[in-house]
Amino acid sequence: MKRLFTLCATLGLVILAIAGVINTQSSPPTSPLVSPTSTPSPHVLGVSTGECHAQQVNKDDPQAYLPDPSCTPGVTNPAVTQDNLSTTICASGYTQTIRPSVTYTNKLKIEQIASYGYEDTDPKNYEEDHFISLELGGDPSDPRNLWPEPHASINEKDKVENYLHEQVCKGVMSLAQAQQKITSNWYAIYQTLH
Repeated sequence: MKRLFTLCATLGLVILAIAGVINTQSSPPTSPLVSPTSTPSPHVLGVSTGECHAQQVNKDDPQAYLPDPSCTPGVTNPAVTQDNLSTTICASGYTQTIRPSVTYTNKLKIEQIASYGYEDTDPKNYEEDHFISLELGGDPSDPRNLWPEPHASINEKDKVENYLHEQVCKGVMSLAQAQQKITSNWYAIYQTLH
């Protein structure tokens, strides 16, 4: 009798385990990855309101902000490689061909302003910035490469992006080096430029 009870209990656990595996295999993924060639619906992956925090890297400079690396780590565009720079980022007008629509970035900006928990929620006071810029091979539409950058820091970061782009296109710096530099601390590079 004891053997029969043990056998039935074991069989019941096996059936439950199989049912659980079948159930999880048929469930759709909860947060699909965004393809660089698709037009994604705006959403912030794995982020809820107020969980992201921009980092001010120099308290004496109101322009010195970095995005939260857990929310906006920066994502590269797989279509841009070291081998095709002359036909992608170093070709005049290239970024205009891949820039996402303003409709997409404006919707995403509003969602990400909430995610970043900014007190000022007026979208006009932010630029939806590509953390790894398009001119450095950043993904154009992946939310993990876009963030609501406070307007104060736009001009300084643009100078760094232009400088790094020039270095890559002249062959002074590799694409991977430039991408690493912009994501590690663009402001430190800015300080060396002026």
